[in-house]
Amino acid sequence: MNIDTFKVEEWMNEYEKFALYDIAQTCVNTLSLSELALFAGISLDDFIKEFSKKKLGYGYILGLPKFRQGVCKLYKDLDIENIVPAIGAAGANHLLFYSLIQPGDSVISVLPAYQQLYSIPASYGAEVSILQLKPGSKFLPDLSELKRFVNKNTKLICLNNPNNPTGALINESELIKIVEIAKSVNAYILCDEVYRGLGEDGEIPSIVDLYEKGISVSSMSKIFSLPGLRLGWIAAKDMHIIQECLKHREYNMISCSMFDEEVAALALSIKDVLLDRNKKIIRENLQILDEWVSKEKHFSYVKPQAGTTALLYYDFDIPSRDFCDKAARQYGVFLTPGYCFELENCVRIGFAGEKEVLTGGLEKLSEFANSLQTQMLSKRQ
Repeated sequence: MNIDTFKVEEWMNEYEKFALYDIAQTCVNTLSLSELALFAGISLDDFIKEFSKKKLGYGYILGLPKFRQGVCKLYKDLDIENIVPAIGAAGANHLLFYSLIQPGDSVISVLPAYQQLYSIPASYGAEVSILQLKPGSKFLPDLSELKRFVNKNTKLICLNNPNNPTGALINESELIKIVEIAKSVNAYILCDEVYRGLGEDGEIPSIVDLYEKGISVSSMSKIFSLPGLRLGWIAAKDMHIIQECLKHREYNMISCSMFDEEVAALALSIKDVLLDRNKKIIRENLQILDEWVSKEKHFSYVKPQAGTTALLYYDFDIPSRDFCDKAARQYGVFLTPGYCFELENCVRIGFAGEKEVLTGGLEKLSEFANSLQTQMLSKRQ
């Protein structure tokens, strides 16, 4: 199987070693196990002691029931039979495509988005059409264009809501319109919802809550600040999808980590506490970013409505890869270049980490911009 290089992951692997100010990461400020226990009001020693009594077999092949029950509470009307655990959202997306896509299938994916949503189906021989998200439309899908793209062969429409990297948020009324378009050709909708719950304008329903052929992918990584668990899931009401995923899952993972599922179940039992903590971080950090952008003449953005990331556009005549390379090597500022999302003259910033790292990184980014401006002026003289 031939597949394109996963640009964003390749970049992160290479450049995080230069990071003094990591404003490329996309999780909300991550939690330690000690912090999670404190939020949950339990003794960490007791938790570890109780787990240490368990025999380390394969655990629950279909997933720890209390973990799956916790996941169900993130949706309106799901049972544990509608949940398929996987190794992170990345593993869930891959499993879904592996289970559903055949050569010659027609798939529509938004761009920019996480590269899995278009590169994996293409690698399986699908005909992938790209629905370009544009700054002038606040990075929201053009539904008239989507209508032109769908046809009787359309099997799957791939969305990312809230969107990575732009922070755009498709509201409920627009989601319903997309559902109607999918229904017109009997297509599934996969929505990567790893940032769902981190919006400013109230809770946006999952695609599973709106459409019988909707498929949600999410994880413990972003909204619950626990990427080290490597635990995600597929949620769907269509039992054909569930059965296909379970059948294919036997070939590539069998089950998830017993310990990861225990910790995830604990986190989900206090989901409102964790979400309140993380929304507060995002609200405060986004204000810092917004004030910085308003003062910086070389940068602009469409202010994100949800999630943890934004696209920063710059006005220098320099490729995004070179821009981010210099920022990392010379100033210790870790950003993700736009080229990772098939874009230029922009970078992705993750603003939901430690406040001191964000403010320090933005200060260094200003220094870098000033140095670029000085170099430009000297070349003109």
